Amino acid sequence: MISLTDTHTHIYYTTVEQALKDMMKRCTANNIHRLILPNVDTASIDLVYGTVSRYPDQTFAMLGLHPCSVKEDFPDQLATIKTFIDSSMDRGTAQAPIYAIGEIGLDLYWDKSTLKWQQEAFRIQTDWAKTLNLPVSIHCREAYEELFEMLEEVQDGRLSGVLHCFTGTFEQAQKTIGYGLHLGIGGVVTFKNAGLDQVVKAIPLQYLVLETDAPYLAPVPFRGKQNESSYLLYIAEKVADLHGVSVEELSRITSENADRIFKLPKPAIFDR
Repeated sequence: MISLTDTHTHIYYTTVEQALKDMMKRCTANNIHRLILPNVDTASIDLVYGTVSRYPDQTFAMLGLHPCSVKEDFPDQLATIKTFIDSSMDRGTAQAPIYAIGEIGLDLYWDKSTLKWQQEAFRIQTDWAKTLNLPVSIHCREAYEELFEMLEEVQDGRLSGVLHCFTGTFEQAQKTIGYGLHLGIGGVVTFKNAGLDQVVKAIPLQYLVLETDAPYLAPVPFRGKQNESSYLLYIAEKVADLHGVSVEELSRITSENADRIFKLPKPAIFDR
């Protein structure tokens, strides 16, 4: 039986109720039964929780401050986000729980001038994750060496999680795994000339999880169009083909990986 987990999707950006309902139906039709929703800033908190409240058996929240959202006021944004995190960790409240801190990380593609702020925000948020025994979902764009320096600093054996949307080299993949992280594989693995397919082929499945990063980076045959979580099936098919296993086997392994990392509830299709 196929039951896939999208470990990183911004499906909450779909605010038209019928459009969101249709997307979720397409997920079910393609056997994507669990979706993890990363926060990016204080403005998106309500969007994440709004989606989780509508689909509590299928969608699961994480909260954090995206590196592209790290500006001069980042301490204030972090303080607000931490308030929601503390509330979510109190199981006596009505607030939905969170399953990770994210997405956090480093991004030097858009603005190199904020690197010091990004690094401090990363330190703070990885400390939250370790203190709360939660995994992290890490964004890294044109900043692998800077990220590895940060991981060397903060990894004390308690940090776990995923380097999401991994598009690096085999050597960078090995280094990431060495820091105790899994690799989030998305639509880029289906791109003909990206080279990620050969990297993924060489990495044991025990270190991989699947994701769409919707609405970004749609896989072939939808490349260049708006992505959605139902397209995770195409990513799964590509990774299964690269490893010479069935989609059923791939779904089992990658969803079990996601379970270990995020400690998710079982899919609603299964008996609890």
